[in-house]
Amino acid sequence: MLNVGKIEEGFVLDHIQAGKSLTLYYNLGLDKKDCTVAMIMNAKSGKMGKKDILKVECDIDDLNMDILAVVDHNITVNVVKDGEIVEKKELVLPKEIHNVFKCKNPRCITSIEQGLPHIFVLADEKKEVYRCKYCEEKYSQRVKTVVQ
Repeated sequence: MLNVGKIEEGFVLDHIQAGKSLTLYYNLGLDKKDCTVAMIMNAKSGKMGKKDILKVECDIDDLNMDILAVVDHNITVNVVKDGEIVEKKELVLPKEIHNVFKCKNPRCITSIEQGLPHIFVLADEKKEVYRCKYCEEKYSQRVKTVVQ
């Protein structure tokens, strides 16, 4: 059995859909931060069958909850201080997402005006559908393009 030690200060992202932890790693910008990250992929789960887990030793304020909620709002966010879980944060789909994803519509104003913010609005909460604020292009969960 694989054993990954506990972290002293940071957060643990649990119940990530199997195979999505690497996407989260890059979308959260963890590759650009100076922090320790443990990524556990395809761990056995009684509830999900298989799941991914991310353990990150850095300030919880560095975590963009909007990105997590858009990728999967069922992810469990555990805040760790002094080696113990002190808080569990609940993810809620944001009404608007700013500069997280790019609009894929080549006729969208964001394709022409490079300095314009990329804004997506929650159009259907039940189906988790976001649309571009400018051209109403539907955001596709299959194609994740992070604004850099």
